Amino acid sequence: MATAAATSSTITLREALNAAWQRAVAAREADGQRLRAEAERSTINKLWAAPPSLEISHRADRLLGSGGGRDTDLGIAVPLWLRGQRAARTATADGEVALAQIADQVARLRLAGELRESAWQLATLQAEVHLADVQDISLRQLAGDVERRVRAGDLARADSLAAQAEQLAAAASLASVRQRLQAAKNQWALLTGLAMQPNLFAATATGAANDLAIHPELHLASQQAELARKRIDLMRHSQRSAPELKLGVRQDAPGRGQSSQGSVIVGLRLPFGTDDRNRPLEAAALANLDIAQTQEQRLRERLDSELLVAQDAVRSAQVQLDAETARALLLRERATLIDKSFRAGETPLPELLRALNTAAQAESAVARQTAALGLARARLQQSLGILP
Repeated sequence: MATAAATSSTITLREALNAAWQRAVAAREADGQRLRAEAERSTINKLWAAPPSLEISHRADRLLGSGGGRDTDLGIAVPLWLRGQRAARTATADGEVALAQIADQVARLRLAGELRESAWQLATLQAEVHLADVQDISLRQLAGDVERRVRAGDLARADSLAAQAEQLAAAASLASVRQRLQAAKNQWALLTGLAMQPNLFAATATGAANDLAIHPELHLASQQAELARKRIDLMRHSQRSAPELKLGVRQDAPGRGQSSQGSVIVGLRLPFGTDDRNRPLEAAALANLDIAQTQEQRLRERLDSELLVAQDAVRSAQVQLDAETARALLLRERATLIDKSFRAGETPLPELLRALNTAAQAESAVARQTAALGLARARLQQSLGILP
């Protein structure tokens, strides 16, 4: 396995997450959602409920000729806030901004999950490459020793062929695992844009308790339900369209030979709210609230279940690692004893090869299980909603 010390060619998971976030499509989506929410909130600071409109009209009581009267109206219509509507809309806009911020954290957490999986896959394959390389070197040395003893007449030619065959098998296994490691490195680079490898032994964030109090997905679901409530309140303060205050001037020209007159126009337009308009809106808002509350409850149940599974996986992985480590130590000691016996001429080569292969497989299992334990712990942090 890699050493605990970080080198210049490694990067922490937090740094990798920041790099991957700059490349992620989800980051652009989160930024867009946040900007839309902030733009919506900024419009509420206006004195009017909607953009004002310009009104121009001209009336003349003649079609041809130069006689007759005419008048021209020029004015502006300003939509006004209904009572309580502006405060309700402000609360809704604040809720949308908060929702966008939490959605950003949820997207980061999901990306962190991909990084954790990819990083521990790299760790597993790096450990397997190391062990396969050690096994290849060991068998290469053994094959050389056997060949020398064959030439000295101590062993049969069949033993040399068996040793060479085992060494070639180890070389093929090493090439295979190296290819899988390179594929994993390519995937890591595609995800993060970095060639540096993750340092999984650097200090990472840990949860103070095994609960879901800080889980971004749960906060997002809760905020969605809260936003649905605020939208219901906004709908109830918007039972009709905005009233309009009209301000303008009128220029009257009665006819030829008469002086024109000007006047000021002040008007108020009050739309009525009807059940035909409001009942479908209220029903839709209440349905959205019910959906959001149900989703929050189901999400909480799913996260609780995933947390229990992750905690059990950590315990199980630790037990398996302890057993695999003890087994590997025993098999390596056995292989060492058989090697000494073989060199003393007391044990045949096939038995030594079997012992070496069994010990190598056990050590490979330890490496894989060590990475499995690290991944299980990373998945536990992921299930708790903890970012690297």
